[in-house]
Amino acid sequence: MLAWAVEAGVDAGAIVSNHFELEWPPRSGQRRRFPEVDRAGWFGLDAARRKLLASQRPLLDALLQVLGAAPRPD
Repeated sequence: MLAWAVEAGVDAGAIVSNHFELEWPPRSGQRRRFPEVDRAGWFGLDAARRKLLASQRPLLDALLQVLGAAPRPD
């Protein structure tokens, strides 16, 4: 897993996604481009915990540990 955190004033609305190419519809011979990220946003810890998959939530606890705060139980 690769993730990062930043303490800065980054405008989530200005984030631009890379694109990937995929045959779509499947087996049609047509190739289409899709964004890797459909939108970006910043969330507080409680909102982030609700939006993440259970398997991703330990990332928040690790971040809190680095920042010197206690992790929250789920």
